[in-house]
Amino acid sequence: MKFGLNKIRAAFSDKKQTHNENQIDDIIKSIDEEAFAVSEENVLFGKTSELGGYFYVITIIVGAFKIKTNKGAKLALKGQDFDLVLNSDMDEFESDHSYINNRYITRIDFQIEKEDVANFDKNKITALTLSVKKQEVVFKTL
Repeated sequence: MKFGLNKIRAAFSDKKQTHNENQIDDIIKSIDEEAFAVSEENVLFGKTSELGGYFYVITIIVGAFKIKTNKGAKLALKGQDFDLVLNSDMDEFESDHSYINNRYITRIDFQIEKEDVANFDKNKITALTLSVKKQEVVFKTL
């Protein structure tokens, strides 16, 4: 799976797009990539990546989630036979506003151990919980 922040931003660059009642479906359809998980107001796109022997989970959250922090984030993965808590790679990040009302784009990279990469799979994860500051967003895999 290959995706980039530029592709996701491009999907929201049309200022003429109207607001639809079914916002989550609109987000998923407007981006060419396959969504990993959804919450009530957000869609999470995710994949693993390796750089210089270090492994990462790259996530992009699109929707109502809006944050600016310098304290980092945690992503809790719950599976049938495992529980993982991943820490963000950087402590400082913030959401970018899209041209569509109440939609933001937030990229957060999380550190993951090599032996845990195989667990980052839609078929193995039952729930993901993103915790930033005092906000908590619970996602379910698709």
